[in-house]
Amino acid sequence: MKNYADIIVDISHSKLDKVFQYRVPDELTNEITVGTVVNIPFGKGNKNINGYVVGFTDKPNFDIDKIKDIISIDAINVSIEAHLIKLAVWMKERYACTIISALRTLIPISKKVNDKTQKEIVRNVNVRELESYIKIWDDKNFKALSRAGKYLINNERCRQNTIIRKANITTSVLTNLEKKGIITVNLEHIYREPYKVDEFKRTINKMPNEEQQKAIDVISDNLDNDSHVFLVHGITGSGKTEVYMQIIKKVIEKGQQAIVLIPEIALTPQTVRNFISRFGNKVGVMHSKLSTGEKYDGWRRARDGDISIMIGPRSAVFTPFRNLGIIIIDEEHEMSYKSEISPKYHAREVAIKRGEMTGATVVLGSATPSLETYYLARKGKYTLLELKHKAAATKKLNVEIVDMREELSNGNKSIFSDTLRNEIQNKLFKKEQIILFLNRRGYSRFVSCRQCGYVVKCKNCDIPYTYHAYDDKLICHYCGSAINMVDKCPSCNSKYIKQFGIGTEKVETYVKKEFPCSRVLRMDLDTTSKKNSYDSILGKFRNGDADILIGTQMVAKGHDFPNVTLVGVLAADLSLYMSDFRASERTFQLLTQVTGRAGRSILEGTAIIQSYTPDHYSITTSKDQDYKSFYEAEIKYRQVMNYPPFSNLLVLLIQSTNEKELIKRSFELKNDICLVSPRLGLEVIGPSPANISKIKNNYRRVILLRGNKYEELMQFINRYMIRLSNKYNDISIHIDINPLMSY
Repeated sequence: MKNYADIIVDISHSKLDKVFQYRVPDELTNEITVGTVVNIPFGKGNKNINGYVVGFTDKPNFDIDKIKDIISIDAINVSIEAHLIKLAVWMKERYACTIISALRTLIPISKKVNDKTQKEIVRNVNVRELESYIKIWDDKNFKALSRAGKYLINNERCRQNTIIRKANITTSVLTNLEKKGIITVNLEHIYREPYKVDEFKRTINKMPNEEQQKAIDVISDNLDNDSHVFLVHGITGSGKTEVYMQIIKKVIEKGQQAIVLIPEIALTPQTVRNFISRFGNKVGVMHSKLSTGEKYDGWRRARDGDISIMIGPRSAVFTPFRNLGIIIIDEEHEMSYKSEISPKYHAREVAIKRGEMTGATVVLGSATPSLETYYLARKGKYTLLELKHKAAATKKLNVEIVDMREELSNGNKSIFSDTLRNEIQNKLFKKEQIILFLNRRGYSRFVSCRQCGYVVKCKNCDIPYTYHAYDDKLICHYCGSAINMVDKCPSCNSKYIKQFGIGTEKVETYVKKEFPCSRVLRMDLDTTSKKNSYDSILGKFRNGDADILIGTQMVAKGHDFPNVTLVGVLAADLSLYMSDFRASERTFQLLTQVTGRAGRSILEGTAIIQSYTPDHYSITTSKDQDYKSFYEAEIKYRQVMNYPPFSNLLVLLIQSTNEKELIKRSFELKNDICLVSPRLGLEVIGPSPANISKIKNNYRRVILLRGNKYEELMQFINRYMIRLSNKYNDISIHIDINPLMSY
């Protein structure tokens, strides 16, 4: 029975993070289901707010006289699949968020979106009868009616705007025909589609090689079994996408649906092109650059079964498919799969949980898997499938590491080594294309010696100090220890020691000055703010309208440009010495990914990596794309320092507009935490200044808790954080569990 509905109110407050009951009016009984968004009266003033139906009962848990009626179904006309409600409950527990924030995440829109419609004209009479009408209209000189009739002879069904344009008539002519019963005018719902399927040339399955076929067979054989997680570890160019598409074909043949997650919007055009070329109008797309209407229609098409494949970044994991067969996460190591706003979920964890709930298979794919994922695969929790060879015959990629210390000693103080400068000139002469990569996301002001490569690090944490200009200090963002800024290198006594950093715009200016005849494109956050800017920049480069593409991480992954024969990494150290224990892993991943953009056709490829610490294992192993050697070195470091995957981290980001009060209260908070942390086996580190210690007049500090088990952190949150938050309600406290970004 649906006499009463259990409802979560759309207010993000911990005190309201519970179920409320409302009476279901008789007229809404057949329209409301689990997941429906409804309008309800709330509070003493009966304010009209939204709520999410999470269940029904015929026996109320409250005084029946105090239970209010649901007003109506909300105008946005969306509902959440029942199993996604359970997923939201799991997210609340897993990520220490409110249930309403989890539910909001499941819906791609928050305001009413009107359906897009068009009028369709349907001819109701046969051709012979219509011809007799036309003869009468011609005799009476009814030219407009005659033109409309002649068009309808060859077009039994057509769009209203098409016949108006083609027959050169007005709507009044169609109204006349409708009154005579000659035509029917139907209102047809149409979808707003960001891509036109007809513009894509269709493709068929490629012949897989032995490794690809093995991966396809192993995963396909599991589709009818319980949910399982596979890791496809394939080198760049090994044909992981073809494996995905052939497995998805089998999923669709079983009447099921597939979700394909990609890490960057920049990869969407290429991925969409591959999938639409193979699967046509069965493919939907979801990402932040779409209009509200396009998002709504994509979500609705998935819910209604009009599409079988959804492609998009992390939020696409919540696509409301009703018979989900597989979730594929490409480039699973990417940090963009972790949300930076509440709920701070990781799409990989959510995908695996959704797979458990629905029986769907989960496939993680990467040339450089995250250390945590590979660790679990090695322990047997995931099934490891390896693609060790290129899918297509290509020439060997030549990777060279350039020691920028030697460049400096030879008098070269520019951003280009002599080797890279000569190679750029050579490729420009041959009319081949070049990618210059700079990891601007790694713009962390660490201090490095350009003569010997020494980096000033915290002795406690083995993490580079971050330079803070306001007090000329070097501060560790893990333990908070600080030293004065150095003016000479502690290792070689050189004066060439300073903060390290450079931007893509400066590189663009330098390239245009150094190579004035080259055509240059830049791809970063500044140049990709508009809706179709990704497509435009990548399309121009793919079509040969530019010789050099300068970019950040957007150009490092997944792209396939056959004419790119040179990749230059301008400063590998930018990512290597971030204030983050994952810096070596990020550097290896980025270098492996970006160098793999060169030599993807019959043309010989070259990659040049410039570094002041060329002997670091993350750089030397990336030269040969030797993931296993990198893993063995990095996992030992993680184990010695007790970093993930051997521990779990909880970050408390504390903010206040009063810096002195923030410092005082953050140490008081630490002391209170230390009263309970030993019984939970937690280590407390900090408080220390955040990477960016002030944003919008808010000062920021960080306390880090480390525990061997995830459950230890959750016990701390559930037992003590609400009490502590109430005690410290004069400062803002934000929680992030196992963050992928350093605070």
